Amino acid sequence: MTAATPPTLFPRVSAPSEYADPPRDADAVLDGLDPEQREVALALHGPVCVLAGAGTGKTRAITHRIAYGVRAGILQPASVLAVTFTNRAAGEMRGRLRQLGAGGVQARTFHSAALRQLHYFWPRAIGGEVPRLVERKVQLVAEAATRCRVRLDRNELRDVTGEVEWAKVTQTVPEDYPAAAALAGRQPPRDAAEIARIYAGYEQLKRDRGVIDFEDVLLLTVGVLQDRADIADQVRGQYQHFVVDEYQDVSPLQQRLLELWLGDRDSLCVVGDASQTIYSFTGATPDHLLDFRGRHPGATVVRLVRDYRSTPQVVHLANGLLSQARGRAADHRLELVSQRPAGPEPVYTEYGDEPAEAEGTARRIRDLLASGVRAGEIAVLYRVNAQSELYEQALADAGVPYQLRGAERFFERPEVREAGLLLRGAALASRVGTEPGGGGAAAGGHPAADDAGVPSQVRAVLAGRGWTTEPPAGSGAVRDRWESLAALVRLAEDFARARPDATLADFVAELDERAAAQHAPTVEGVTLASLHAAKGLEWDAVFLVGLTEGMMPITYARTDEQVEEERRLLYVGVTRARLHLGLSWSLSRAPGGRAGRRPSRFLSGLRPGTVAAGGRTGAAATGPGPGGGVERGAARERRRRTPVRCRVCGRTLTDAGEIKLMRCEDCPAQLDEALYERLHGWRAERARELGQPAFCVFTDKTLLAIAEAVPGTESELSCISGVGRRKLDTFGAEILALCAGERPGYGSENSSGK
Repeated sequence: MTAATPPTLFPRVSAPSEYADPPRDADAVLDGLDPEQREVALALHGPVCVLAGAGTGKTRAITHRIAYGVRAGILQPASVLAVTFTNRAAGEMRGRLRQLGAGGVQARTFHSAALRQLHYFWPRAIGGEVPRLVERKVQLVAEAATRCRVRLDRNELRDVTGEVEWAKVTQTVPEDYPAAAALAGRQPPRDAAEIARIYAGYEQLKRDRGVIDFEDVLLLTVGVLQDRADIADQVRGQYQHFVVDEYQDVSPLQQRLLELWLGDRDSLCVVGDASQTIYSFTGATPDHLLDFRGRHPGATVVRLVRDYRSTPQVVHLANGLLSQARGRAADHRLELVSQRPAGPEPVYTEYGDEPAEAEGTARRIRDLLASGVRAGEIAVLYRVNAQSELYEQALADAGVPYQLRGAERFFERPEVREAGLLLRGAALASRVGTEPGGGGAAAGGHPAADDAGVPSQVRAVLAGRGWTTEPPAGSGAVRDRWESLAALVRLAEDFARARPDATLADFVAELDERAAAQHAPTVEGVTLASLHAAKGLEWDAVFLVGLTEGMMPITYARTDEQVEEERRLLYVGVTRARLHLGLSWSLSRAPGGRAGRRPSRFLSGLRPGTVAAGGRTGAAATGPGPGGGVERGAARERRRRTPVRCRVCGRTLTDAGEIKLMRCEDCPAQLDEALYERLHGWRAERARELGQPAFCVFTDKTLLAIAEAVPGTESELSCISGVGRRKLDTFGAEILALCAGERPGYGSENSSGK
């Protein structure tokens, strides 16, 4: 989602420099590694366990290890299989290996590697074609529930689907699910026997329709390798050296597949951090990492603790958070040591209510943008996705562009697909132009596609589709399109640095590979994401919001281990920040509500004036505000606000959307439909003129509230949620004119530019 500053295809995660050209020899691969990273790179024989803290350059260490082995002639590229957990991480690893002169090494996810093997061996092991893969199992689970006469609401359906996935990765069959779930301390959303029946029905539906799911890919590959010794021997003959990243997140099923790949050999390097185990609900367990030395007594163990990502202030908070942890993973925690200059202290902020917290966060983000921090280097992280709405609204009201993590895929955007077609055509024209009889540009080829380097060719092609050297003003659809094209230009520049002799056709092939893996370059916009979705990413500024008891830790975390996983989840959030870190919570849900909430227990002993269970006193800062103390000014201001009541029935409102409308969703509304249509048309024109998305002018809910209230004065307009002082100054006169049935005066000749 975001690259290190400055943005590059292969982000710099440690102090040593990267290479514009491949290293001249094997020894040069080791240049610039810190002592521990160098130790990893040189450990090429036998089992190796790398315990790598957040931001310590683990990807750098393991890619240099593979590259050193290849360049030294110790490892054959085709004999190495590097396995990680996301397509993005696998794509990044392949790119770094190519840059280091170790192309040809397979870097894949567990599922990708297994699916590739399954496709290859299926005709021989089973016969026929591999069954069709179902990407989303929720629909089949819903149908299975219906057949079992079990009614599930949307949330229950999602949770039951999660239980089915957990059962499969832990290799639990339907009839054993109730006992296994009880033994694991799970809290099923429905009766365990009901879930077992739904699970069995789901499996039967798949068989009836001849389809498989992602878990089946691993299960079937395991089955083939277990039952067919000849196929297992062929796989082991192909792959003789294995590297597994994020080993703390391996499930029992993935571990079984790894053991079958490995056979009786021990050429295995695993990398992980037990303090970042946050997916146990999916069946992941750190036990395989923590037990590695027990299974391999002679293993080389290296600890990476030099943190090149975060400032000492952020690292101090992260270490303090883990110092209070309990349990087996906590016993193996790593004490990070920052390698960066000092930065600002983390800022703790208490608000009176959730809307105030969202608005306050948006204000702080505007301040960071004004100070020069790029929008793409800022993230707002929360515990559950349902929290995003308030922050989407607040950022939209503040005119700040944002993107939801997991939204539209980069390579599926229309402008990116169009650019890919144009680049493919230019590459073809260039190839034709260099053949005997080809006329190059004179024969109709692209004018920049003959002698210029790849970046120049890409710029020339994309210039005709809206790319310019400078970004357009504003943050709207035009800017969004430009950002996508600019990301492709940056990608071409990084690609050319990594492969100076590459052609435009090579770059197009790179795009195809990345599109298949969805390894997308950076696009601007503040990131809104859950803490789970933020794993593996980093930003200059991170805001951790909603840090109250019941949310962090989440209400349903009841056992000690579940609570400790919540602590690790917060630790992952903290360690995403390079420089600026904000932590906030609100005392009530809605304005005027009872201030009964408490800050997360995990902050005790860390935020100023608090004491942890063990007696540690918070010492992050001594003063208020930016120095790191708890800011409460906004909270006091918000607590003085009166409750927002429905203007129809008088009920106190708590939902953000209802607060904006100033009525219950199901209460009758006096909507001026003609005014609503005029407001929509006006907003579209204004958004085009300003080069901004429509929601940055006003959101749909705000327009609806205006059309229902029909304000006649600035005072009445300012009472509508979403109409702050800035928007009142910029658009107030125009909105009031529309409400009065007049045509507003705006445009380049009378826009104040406010």
